[in-house]
Amino acid sequence: MLGNNGRIAALVGEQIGVLRKHETNLAISLLLLYTVCITCDGKVNIGMYDKQKLSPEELKEIWAKFYYGDEIDHRLPDYISESWRKCKAAGIDPTTGGSGVKVDDKTFQSVLEENRVLIEVAKPIMNSVYGVIQQTHSTLTLTDSIGYVLEALNDETTMAENVRSNFMPGCRWDQFSVGTNGISIALDNDMAVQLRGAEHYCVSHQQGTCSAVPIHGPGGDLIGCLNLSDNNNLDKPEMHVYALGLVKAAVCGIEGKLMFRRSMELMRASMENSSDIVVLLGQDYYPIWGNRAAKRWFQRERCDLTSIDFRSVLPDLDWRIAWKGEKFFSNDARAVLGDRVQHYGISVVPLIDLDNRVLNVTLKKQKHLIASTNKMQGNRAVYTFEDVFTQDSRMHRVLTLAQKYAKYDGNILIDGESGTGKELIAQAIHNAGRSAEGPFVIVNCASLARERLLTDMFGRESSEQDGEGYPGKFELANHGTLFLDEVAEIPLELQSKLLRAVESHAITRVGGTQEIRLDIRIICATNHRLEEDVLNKSFREDLFFRLNILRLSIPPLRDRRGDISYCAEKFLNRLNKLDPQYTRQLSQEFLAALLQYDWPGNARELQNSIERAFYASNDKVLTPEDLNLTGGLHTITQRSAADQVSGSEKERICAMLDVCDGDVDTAASRLGMSRATLYRRLKKYQIRSPKRM
Repeated sequence: MLGNNGRIAALVGEQIGVLRKHETNLAISLLLLYTVCITCDGKVNIGMYDKQKLSPEELKEIWAKFYYGDEIDHRLPDYISESWRKCKAAGIDPTTGGSGVKVDDKTFQSVLEENRVLIEVAKPIMNSVYGVIQQTHSTLTLTDSIGYVLEALNDETTMAENVRSNFMPGCRWDQFSVGTNGISIALDNDMAVQLRGAEHYCVSHQQGTCSAVPIHGPGGDLIGCLNLSDNNNLDKPEMHVYALGLVKAAVCGIEGKLMFRRSMELMRASMENSSDIVVLLGQDYYPIWGNRAAKRWFQRERCDLTSIDFRSVLPDLDWRIAWKGEKFFSNDARAVLGDRVQHYGISVVPLIDLDNRVLNVTLKKQKHLIASTNKMQGNRAVYTFEDVFTQDSRMHRVLTLAQKYAKYDGNILIDGESGTGKELIAQAIHNAGRSAEGPFVIVNCASLARERLLTDMFGRESSEQDGEGYPGKFELANHGTLFLDEVAEIPLELQSKLLRAVESHAITRVGGTQEIRLDIRIICATNHRLEEDVLNKSFREDLFFRLNILRLSIPPLRDRRGDISYCAEKFLNRLNKLDPQYTRQLSQEFLAALLQYDWPGNARELQNSIERAFYASNDKVLTPEDLNLTGGLHTITQRSAADQVSGSEKERICAMLDVCDGDVDTAASRLGMSRATLYRRLKKYQIRSPKRM
């Protein structure tokens, strides 16, 4: 059996053989039509009745029986018989009617404007179709969804008759104006239809054939109709077999082009309104189109959009990759325009077909990348001043001062022993300031590898040698706060770079030359006495003065004994809320034991001790015995000599090492610092540990 396309080819071949006897050009036209139809949807409608069509004489007899006797022949399609009934009920005289209704120019102009896009899309396709069938003396008509004729293509032979019947632009061609016709059936029933001879209601139309197909917009709404009328060849049915298929193919092209145009308009609107810079480049790398953001960018830099070779704008991109048909992405690329160098995330997508080679280049502001990075890294402040627990008057004075500092953008230096809550207060200052919605980026200066300190802090410029660049901590903190913890641990040779950034709030990436201005607040913290480090030449004096503008000194927990019990109760209440199934209470003996310990790890050590006791105890009420479970501590009820030391840091370290029998790990834990930090202190103060692990 023949497939669908095979059947179509056989039918077309059969009809071409017949039509060669009548018109050679028409035979060629049908061959072209076959190509168009199978391209459109693989189907050709060969008529409403296939090979069982009624003859013109039979149709006239059926029409006469209805007109004179209201008799409906069952062989007539329902949509035709229903239309006839409506025409008769409306009082249309089929012997004198059949002319369209001409509308005034103002009304028609509004109709044309409303259907402007349909006309623009349909006219080129109509011209192509009419070029194929013009020797058949047919009329190709475009209407709107109501039936107003928008465009009509015909030759001189048919023009005069069309003018007489008002079948021309500016006239309404609907059922109640001209009776049953192909256009009205197609629009009223939303269906493709072919009407022949006496299927038309009015006598003046019964000498021809019309093939009408409704047109739908991208959303599926009925927006118009395309109709092919032939008033000269009713006695040659073989010439009309494929007329409906031709109109269907043309409508398929119109609807496809409308859909494409709609998609292009949506894409264009999306790109135009995008905050990203979008540019289309030709094969010579010069822009052929840019969206509003691109035009603003070029205008701001006083450059002409179309006169820039984009290879100079993105000098680090290997443009040879772009033409290999693969997408290219970079999170950090240098964009050089005029005298400025900026950093963007970029994507380059080649749009390549047989005739065109275009590159779609999108530049995305790095603030989106930085915001995403900050979100992934959790660079935000969560604590406020309400999270600082204290009853101590000295601590209240510190907090009052901190709240005042939060209103200003000056550099803040917070000093205090490990565990006193320097970071907590820094977060509270951030959340009380103007940049509360911005990032809070923490840099632990003691944990940064020396060889990567510069790039981690200031970022790296992209280059062909080093590859893709990336922003450093300073850039990540833009429009927010940069918190430099353990700032005294920055190597002396790198402190000059930090001084420049702190002074100017501007940085230059490693490997780059362009200065990047930043809007940041800088808060530093240290458990050193920086004045001693300056005297020892381990910390730059000018950097110290630059950081020491607004200063907060947090007293250790042992100097505010009233806060020990108060904070312990607060920590326990928080744990009880988190895990109500383990609700605990503090005994008076437990509180007394807490007061006999000097807490060298300060509030952090106290909080950890309460949490350990909370989960380790099997009783509802915590007792001093629960504190003995804390690892790494000697009996908590005995105050060691080292715990009572309040002298210099060197003295505290020596005393703690003595208590811990020279165990560096235990001493570091008791002092609230990392093992590496303690070793650096030992080297700095030239202390020899009796036991190194």
